[in-house]
Amino acid sequence: MCGSSSNVSEAGRTMIVGSTGFIGRFVAEASLDSGRPTYLLVRPGPASPSKTFIINSLQEKGAIIIHGSIDDRDLMEKVLKEHKIEVVISAVGGERISDQLILVEAIKAVGTVKRFIPSEFGHDIDRADPEEPGLTMYRGKREVRRCIEGAGIPYTYICCNSIAAWPYHDNTHPADVLPPLDRFKIYGDGTVKAYFVAGSDIGKFTIKTIDDHRTINKSLHFRPSSNWLNMNELASLWEEKIGRTLPRVTVSEDDLLAAARAMIIPQSVVAALTHDIFIRGCQVNYSMEKPTDVESVSSSKEAAIIVPNAPKPEAMAITA
Repeated sequence: MCGSSSNVSEAGRTMIVGSTGFIGRFVAEASLDSGRPTYLLVRPGPASPSKTFIINSLQEKGAIIIHGSIDDRDLMEKVLKEHKIEVVISAVGGERISDQLILVEAIKAVGTVKRFIPSEFGHDIDRADPEEPGLTMYRGKREVRRCIEGAGIPYTYICCNSIAAWPYHDNTHPADVLPPLDRFKIYGDGTVKAYFVAGSDIGKFTIKTIDDHRTINKSLHFRPSSNWLNMNELASLWEEKIGRTLPRVTVSEDDLLAAARAMIIPQSVVAALTHDIFIRGCQVNYSMEKPTDVESVSSSKEAAIIVPNAPKPEAMAITA
């Protein structure tokens, strides 16, 4: 382990796992910007130049680096106790989802963590039911949920839906794709809508949930009405931006299913989830009726987290 915590405030100590990933970095930056004592759990050993750059930049902003892995229960218990961690946020990738089960055991054993946010940052996995290989990943996340609930650990599940980027099913991560300049790929008839949220907003709202008691043991849904769009609407917005019309090519349901069944990882996972979003409508085919549902809403001047269907909820304002 490295980094001193001798002069760090006791209150709100937050440990983030997976801070070098796409979403993890946004969460870590938001935590640091909020002034929270922020610890980053980083796996020991050599890291790629890009990950090293991210770690160094976050450390310069005040992050405290802890070397370790979530699959080492004894070490996790030691870290949580010694650094008096109150909040744990996991943003690990799909290949490490099951490792969170060991982290949950450590959190339960220590008994002092006030909130755990597991790695989800996508759909409500208890409602969405994608084709394989997406379903296997969701089953792993569901297992983590049930383990958290069974352990009695206070939690919040972040259901941010689609990360804002141009959605292509054949790419390893939609965040790496720029809007097209030659042609559009439209999934199905292009009329099924989805919610798109910027990574920076996902980070900010994730950190805001920590201090809102109404999000304890809830699923927090990000469903901004202004970003509720289908593929045809996205294409039209981009055409307006670049000042010209582009041809549109249909990617059919069969095309997506064939890509999913090819079992080329991670492309097949992305294809399965793309099918679930733009063919089945997994982000819009349910209502927010469960008592465990909480929705975040925002406007140009302020943002708030509210409990749907509650009589005149007293919203927690977030200054933009």
